[in-house]
Amino acid sequence: MNKFCIGDEFQIQCYKHNGRVHRAWSEAVLLDVKKDYMVFGNKKTQVIESEGSYWKTKEPAIIYFFRNCWFNVIAQLKKDGVSYYCNIATPFIIEEGTIKYIDYDLDLRIFPTGEYKILDQLEYQYHKKLMNYSDDLNLVISRAMDELIELYESGSPVFRATENLKYYQLYENIRAEEENRNF
Repeated sequence: MNKFCIGDEFQIQCYKHNGRVHRAWSEAVLLDVKKDYMVFGNKKTQVIESEGSYWKTKEPAIIYFFRNCWFNVIAQLKKDGVSYYCNIATPFIIEEGTIKYIDYDLDLRIFPTGEYKILDQLEYQYHKKLMNYSDDLNLVISRAMDELIELYESGSPVFRATENLKYYQLYENIRAEEENRNF
């Protein structure tokens, strides 16, 4: 296994089941390495869509990529509180400075109020038919959504605003140190 250091920078590439790149983020700074997941941060980072358009994220984000779970979690630090955007996706790999995973459409959106909603069910049904998702894959995806909701409802640190604010402070400190070195 590769050795990673806090502060290492990566890009993120999200693929679809057919192997095509769906979306890419230009920045992900490593903030922590746990047994089951890695934590990254970014702020106002450029996102490139598959058709070539691009945009920048609006707020800081703390991103959790899991080694063995079929989802990832993005804590979005918004003015009205922390929101979570959770993707049902393969466990990640890192190749040549890039975090890679396959996105399976379904998302869980958790609002600062604590309420949540499953998103993109029609997109999932469309891609399921278009790309011939197997019955086994559909079962894995369904179980992943259940596991993700259970993780949220159990109060996992991944979903604690205080934890995510600490990670954001670490991100800001790493960026400040980097600026001082380059000054």
